[in-house]
Amino acid sequence: MSVMTIPQKQYNEPVMVPGMGAQPVPPPKYAPANDNIDVRQFGARGWPEYFMPKPEAVAPVELTGGQYIGLRRPATTSGGFDIPPELQPAFLEAARPGDFMQTATGRKFWPMDPRADEVFIEDIAHALSMQCRYAGHCLRFYSVAEHCVLMARKLRWEGVDVALWALMHDASESYLVDVPRPVKPYLDGYKAAEAKVMAAICDRYGLAHEMPAVVHDADNRIIADELANLVPMEWHARYAGQELGVELRYWSPEQAKIEFMATFQALMDNRARGMA
Repeated sequence: MSVMTIPQKQYNEPVMVPGMGAQPVPPPKYAPANDNIDVRQFGARGWPEYFMPKPEAVAPVELTGGQYIGLRRPATTSGGFDIPPELQPAFLEAARPGDFMQTATGRKFWPMDPRADEVFIEDIAHALSMQCRYAGHCLRFYSVAEHCVLMARKLRWEGVDVALWALMHDASESYLVDVPRPVKPYLDGYKAAEAKVMAAICDRYGLAHEMPAVVHDADNRIIADELANLVPMEWHARYAGQELGVELRYWSPEQAKIEFMATFQALMDNRARGMA
């Protein structure tokens, strides 16, 4: 079987592959990064064109450095090509919709393709502790993490799962950031992305996909408590008498993360012991 060697200086040029015509070839030692995957290069099935099945068998193409792209059809299958093991991780990542983001713990998360097994509480706690409520228009720093903890502790006696839902109700913002309410309706695709991320989080921690009504109500009522951290304005009157009854602590990001993790662990421990 003949093998073509591609000089490094030509890796951006189309390569004539027997039986396949001109094919794009990735540069040597190529590894997708957070901002260099262009999904427009993929075929209708989401696979790069140089991996699409062809009617005839084709010899593998060797890249400089001894790497191969899988162009040889396995004799035992009717479709697809064998992909060398060393290229499989990058290939599978490139086939996912959108790009990945790096999380606080150094992991990868695809906001447009969220998966439960890629959700980690440490990432959620850290990201929410670093984000200020109300797009930062507060008199003092007040994190999304603290907002969630105050709700969870207030609703503890509504049941463990309700309290856990309250703690996690803004967890999608750890991957999509805290967008102000007046802005969300005008961001095409945000609501759908938020729902998908939240579904993955619910699957990860065994929560029902639908937010409990009591959590939704508390999320509105806590605004009345949080007005103490905003410059007084006339619209505040609509929340008069609707306070949830919590006291803002103004935790630092470091303390907010500790409190979030402690609340999560306590709720999970109570659930494991069968406490409602």
